[in-house]
Amino acid sequence: MFSFFYVKIGQKICLYIWICIIINMGVNMKINVKDIDVNYIQYGKGKDIVLLHGWGQNIEMMRPLGDRLQDKYRITIIDLPGFGESEEPKEVFSVYDYCSVVEEILKKIKVKKPTMIGHSFGGRVSIVYASRNDVDKVILFGSPCIRHEEKLSLKVRFLKFMKKVPLVNKLEGFAKRHIGSRDYKNASEMMRKILVETVNEDLSECAKKIDASTLLIWGDNDLEEPVERAQELEKIMKDAGLIVFPNSSHYAYLENINQVIKIIKEFV
Repeated sequence: MFSFFYVKIGQKICLYIWICIIINMGVNMKINVKDIDVNYIQYGKGKDIVLLHGWGQNIEMMRPLGDRLQDKYRITIIDLPGFGESEEPKEVFSVYDYCSVVEEILKKIKVKKPTMIGHSFGGRVSIVYASRNDVDKVILFGSPCIRHEEKLSLKVRFLKFMKKVPLVNKLEGFAKRHIGSRDYKNASEMMRKILVETVNEDLSECAKKIDASTLLIWGDNDLEEPVERAQELEKIMKDAGLIVFPNSSHYAYLENINQVIKIIKEFV
């Protein structure tokens, strides 16, 4: 009888420990949205913060933030479709489609009026989300928003030429894989199509609709999204402020993690 009692107590203790681990550390969970299994984690307690990673990244790129904020906030981090442990979309997605996935996930797991924090592509999704949903605050790291018509590089002109020439255009896919961007080279065929689709979307009208206070955090040496773009974005938004970290790249939020955490806590 006593051994049975201790077994029962032991099971309850183990269950309690397991629940604590889930709450404090987060475990990968799957949810089906638009016929796609999407991976996410949720941990911590308090006001909701949703973290969205950049293109080609995953949950782990946002955990340094989530792990340092979990003491006061409930953290939700999503592997966007096609990245990390989430399935690829079965059709070509736009930024708006990615936003719809995030909207459905947050609705299902009962996250309301979150602070949206996004890096690069995740910031683009956050911009769309905040433009059509009630959010508390928005924080963007190196997030492209306004499309610019720029002089085409020799590489791009060559690819456009290949599209028009009979027979030669059959080699277009081969050329893109070998002389395209790093993101393009590393992507699957479906994700390449999605990259082309999402890169060409101008989100300036969405940014103008955001009512929530927005903080832009940039690196002055960001080569993927120069700080001048952040300054343009700040000007078109209703309530936005810009913080620029010196000697920092497209990943300024990680390179200055301690300062960024302090800024987030004060802002949110």
